Amino acid sequence: MVGREREIKELNKLYEKNKAELVAIYGRRRVGKTYLVDETFSDRITFRHAALSPADEESRGLLKVQLEHFYNSLDLYGMDKTEKPKNWLEAFLLLEKFLQKIDDGSRQVVFLDELPWLDTPHSGFMRAFEGFWNNWGCHRKNLMVIVCGSANSWILDNLINNHGGLYGRVTREIKLSPFNLHECEEYYKENDVTFSRYDIVQSYMIFGGIPYYLEYMDGEKSFAQNVDDIFFAKKPRLQNEFERLFDAVFVNSEAVKSIVRLLYTKNAGYTRHEIIEKLNISDGGRLSRNLNALIASDFIMKYVPFGMSKREEHYKLIDPFCQFYLHFVNSHEKINHKFWQQNTTEQSVVTWRGYAFENVCFNHIEQIKDALGIAGVITTSSAWSKRDDDENGVQIDMLLSRNDNVINMCEIKFYSGIFAVNKSYYNLLLGRQETLSREVSRKMVIHNTLITTNGLKKNEYSGIFTNVITMDDLFKESR
Repeated sequence: MVGREREIKELNKLYEKNKAELVAIYGRRRVGKTYLVDETFSDRITFRHAALSPADEESRGLLKVQLEHFYNSLDLYGMDKTEKPKNWLEAFLLLEKFLQKIDDGSRQVVFLDELPWLDTPHSGFMRAFEGFWNNWGCHRKNLMVIVCGSANSWILDNLINNHGGLYGRVTREIKLSPFNLHECEEYYKENDVTFSRYDIVQSYMIFGGIPYYLEYMDGEKSFAQNVDDIFFAKKPRLQNEFERLFDAVFVNSEAVKSIVRLLYTKNAGYTRHEIIEKLNISDGGRLSRNLNALIASDFIMKYVPFGMSKREEHYKLIDPFCQFYLHFVNSHEKINHKFWQQNTTEQSVVTWRGYAFENVCFNHIEQIKDALGIAGVITTSSAWSKRDDDENGVQIDMLLSRNDNVINMCEIKFYSGIFAVNKSYYNLLLGRQETLSREVSRKMVIHNTLITTNGLKKNEYSGIFTNVITMDDLFKESR
């Protein structure tokens, strides 16, 4: 398995303990949670059950269908024939009896996949699961229960941050994040897909390190051909993926999608007040739940722009797949089936690459800090813009504000060749530095920093940059 070394080591360590374990694994849909458990434990799983998606059934009969499916899973694992359960209390009692009967003293691993889907309206699932763990499971030293789910807010609210009967009962939580560039490169090598690092960065701009999407890459085709096959062909492989991402996970999927579509329209994102105003929705608990769910699933982030107060914190879309889909796929009624191959140098694509590369950099702050030699320095990162009276103003791609009294003013440039600074750009950078210096404490030192693909050409103006970080630096393995 590529990547996931830390998670595999942690799971195996928990397996070796002589203690009841309730492990919650969560992460964005398609990130590889099920694959992680299957590959880590392979033939060591005592019982596994994957819930049915509620999007595929009428809610009225969903409880009955889920219970029958649970019973069928027990039957496949060798449970003695018995009456089918009428509710979740009976279903978990059957599981307890089955595990007791086959208990030989060795470790028992129970894997419940997509657990949130079992919690259908008025099903009593949570009460039954609470009873299963508190009254029986937590007292069995050889039992390890692993639960997974893509509905991250459900996992957080009902298990990890539960204030009721399951308070403090989860013994370990694991959030599975998308691959970084290093792991994407390893994944492609493992699957005999040969791309340059320039193209791997572009693939990250589109897929964001989601293993499920990387699987679609055909090593016998170019990167551009692959993009066309996946998004722009007559029958593209990910044709309805945007809708599926949200419909299968979020209860209020249309409301969630409207937030995502709004945040896509502004690279810096919007404040909560602006979201309410632009979507004409009420300010309340539902909006909070939707925003928190999107944050927990790594679709959006919440940050405070440099120099602003916490009251002005912004919500920003950071999921590359959603950004790409809304920019190129959703916005075209009639799609050229070779769109990517024929438009790689068009201005719309070049402009998108600039914004998308910024997103790549924000997702690799650890590698950027390491390249700067400040891995151990407490640092906050954000974009920054300031309007002048003439409405021209300045905009800085990334600011790294460090506890060692240095601010890295980062320019981010996705460039096919070696980047060169000319006189006008040199003067522009001086102006930005001067504007920023008026906004920060006198004790802070500003370092102009370039983050680009292939490095900086030495000339009379290149000395404006104190630091230069290249694409290769972003591919470094996380420590």
